[in-house]
Parts: sequence; structure tokens; C-alpha cells
Amino acid sequence: MTGSRHATVGIIGAGPAGLLLARLLHRSGIDCVVLEHRDRAYAERRQRAGILEQGTVDVLRACGAGERMDREGLVHDGIELRFDRRAHRLDLAALTGGRRVTVYAQTEIVKDLIALQLRSGPPLLFGAQALAVTDADTDRPRIRYLHKGRHHTLTCDYVIGCDGFHGITRSAVPEHARRTYERRYPYSWLGVLAHVPPSSDELVYAHSARGFALFSMRTPAVSRLYLQVPNGTDPADWPDDRIWDELEARAALDGAPDRKPARGPLTAKAVLPMRSSVTEPMRYGRILLAGDAAHIVPPTGAKGLNLAVADVTVLARALAHLHHTGSTALLDAYSATCLRRVWRAEHFSYVMTTTLHTAPDQSPFETRLQISQLDRIAASRHAAAELAENYAGLPLE
Repeated sequence: MTGSRHATVGIIGAGPAGLLLARLLHRSGIDCVVLEHRDRAYAERRQRAGILEQGTVDVLRACGAGERMDREGLVHDGIELRFDRRAHRLDLAALTGGRRVTVYAQTEIVKDLIALQLRSGPPLLFGAQALAVTDADTDRPRIRYLHKGRHHTLTCDYVIGCDGFHGITRSAVPEHARRTYERRYPYSWLGVLAHVPPSSDELVYAHSARGFALFSMRTPAVSRLYLQVPNGTDPADWPDDRIWDELEARAALDGAPDRKPARGPLTAKAVLPMRSSVTEPMRYGRILLAGDAAHIVPPTGAKGLNLAVADVTVLARALAHLHHTGSTALLDAYSATCLRRVWRAEHFSYVMTTTLHTAPDQSPFETRLQISQLDRIAASRHAAAELAENYAGLPLE
């Protein structure tokens, strides 16, 4: 059996990008349908980024999704860099005119947006597997999808792909019409969740000859920790004690033997590959890509989720402009507008990653260059401000 329907906008993927776009369109009076292959429980437990730029926080508040974030999120005015067994605090707020970051897990953003969507938003279909996107070069592209054992067709004015790099939308764009720029890094992250209070009030980025380490948090009672590991690492090869020993060694400071991470039970372990990717353009006919469907950044700069929010903010504004004025000017500029920010974030993430990590074949010369760059950030307000402005997030266009 089959069924068909029409919507102005069809959104594939109910991650933060797809859900936020649906919310913004709904508030502008634009009808849309969101299709999500997985069930609600899976969507709400996908572990991803948790560092929100000031602009992301502002957008979530403005669309009515900021109440719990403001109550439970952890606002940070700075970050700490550790290198050469020294510590330097970067005061984000002072260096950027008051811009801050907020620690609030992606899982919680998704829960908040789903709750809003189901209560007072356009249709959100879980378990709806997009099978194909067709007719992109016409004024009525179609999404064929499977839902509850039935085949359906959603005819749209525009199809928005928020379904990731391997999603159906990106692959629907002909290869001759897109170009993908990629870089793979020679290391990965071993990420763990620990039921122990964070060892620092702010994030700690640690450079050492043993490799990179990041001390983050999810809540005041749960730490999120990362270690640089070789590609292909099996988490089973890293028992709890080995992880804690390595975190302690990589963050060690001269003259501060007591500044060690508090230990506790580890409840999750996973290895995250590191890569960069940008697909250009972000539009083909009436197919538009957003978030991971268009670009991926290594997590060092905390840009992935924030770039997705920036994409859909620009896109929602462009679709609203079209809806209210009939002009496609902003929509025609969507790809170029977003790619300016994407490439800036890619460069920042690349610099953060290559400055803080130790490559497998790294020479002592290269290590001294890294230390020199970190010394420059610690000594120069101009260098520190450049890092702070990018980390806290550039203003949304």
C-alpha cells in the first residue's frame, strides 16, 4: 500500500539541525514534515557535541527551546590550555566582549526540540526511512520513504538534507554537481563518560608528548573525557585504570602535584575518528544540505553542532523571506553564505587539532613549533583573542 502528501519543505533527519529548522519554519508559518529513520528513543540518546556557542544559545532561546538549557546548562567564561607542564587560562568573555560558551549536551537539545515539535509543531515521523530523493531539478522534488510497513511519497517545494554525510540526501546530488574536500587525521579520540564531578570548572585542553587530552563535562556530577589514541584502537584495550593513569599523565603540571583528575566509574567508552569534510555547493536545484550532510569538522574546535545551527538559521531566514516576499535572493545565496562560515570553522578546527595533538611520526622540531604557538597565545592578547573569537563563535550572518 502507498500514500502521498505534500509539504512546502521536507526535512530528512531529526537531529538538532532538522528539528531546529522545523521549529524555525513553523514559527514563520511555513509547513514542513520531518522524517527520521530511527525511533524516538534512539534519536534522544545519540551522544554528540555539548559545547554551544553564544549564537547557538541565542537561537535556541529565541525559538522557545532554551528554558531547560538556561536552567541546567553550564555557562563557561573561559577554557584552560595545558602545555609544557604549564597551565594558561583563556578568558573568552574578556577577549570577545562578553561572548561565552554553554555546556549542554546534544541529547538534551534533541529532547527539548522533540518535545516542542510533538506538542505544537509540524509532523515528525519516527521510523520513516527515506529511500530516495528524486526530481531535484524540477519545482516538485519527491521523497520516497517507508513508514510502518507502507511506502509513501512526500512531494515538496524544497527538500532539506539533515541526515548526515552518509544520508540519502547527499547521495541524491549527482556526483558531477558536487565536490567534496576531505582530510583524515592520523589519530582518533577515545571518549569516556565518568560518574565523577569534573576536575575543573572549565574545559581543559592538554597538549603533551604522550598525546592530547580533553577534560570536559556533561553535568556537575558527570565528566566527559577524551584521549588521543591511534586509529583503529579497540576501547576494550583501555581498562579504566589505564585511562585514568593516562589522563593524569597528560595533564600533569609542574609545581601542582595535587591538581589531578578525580577518579570514578566509567560508564561508556567509544572511539571517534577524526576527519574534515566539506561538500560544495550546499544546494542542487531544490535539494539543500545542512549540518553533517554538508560538512564535518574534527571535534577539537567544538564546531560541528554549532555549524549545523548556523546553517539552518540562515536557511530558515531565507525560506521565510521567500514565503513572505516571493524573492529567492536569500535562498540563492544560501550555499555561499554558509560556506564562508564553514571554511572559517574548518580552518579553526584544523589549527586547534594540529596544534594540540601529537602525530605518530612527529619530530621534535614540530613539537617545538606547537609549543611556540601555544606560548604565543598565552603571551599575546591578539593571538588569544583570535582563538577566543573563533571558539566562542563568530556572529551569525
